[in-house]
Amino acid sequence: MIEIRSILAPTDFSKHAAKAVRYACLLAERLGAELHLLHVLSDIVPIGPDPMLTPVLPPEYYTEAKDQSLAALETTLEPDWGRPSAVKTSVTWGEPVEEIVAYAREGAIDLIVVATHGRTGLSHVLLGSVAERIVREAPCPVLTIRDREGR
Repeated sequence: MIEIRSILAPTDFSKHAAKAVRYACLLAERLGAELHLLHVLSDIVPIGPDPMLTPVLPPEYYTEAKDQSLAALETTLEPDWGRPSAVKTSVTWGEPVEEIVAYAREGAIDLIVVATHGRTGLSHVLLGSVAERIVREAPCPVLTIRDREGR
């Protein structure tokens, strides 16, 4: 018997991600699982006119960005989306796929629920697919939620 005790729902705060988070929340409630909400902030490399002189962002920028993301995660769940047994929120810095997979591995996550934009053809080749890479690299099953209305 498969037991799902923890569900990871990564979000970039888009409407596509909101559909997946809602699904993960309802699923966590139904299964009595813990819901993990994760937002990954991309490392920013400021580039100036001279590639040898890259400006440095003040440390406050990183602290404020993380604090704002944590606050946004705290208000992500709508009351009618269900009530998981517990909700954990986390914000990390890095490349989204690597950070999501690492979080799932380190946290012994049983299921990842992730949004997919449903791109096909040339746009898929050029833009790649975060969801597809998560499916290939994740240490656990991945459920992809496609937002058909957002297309």
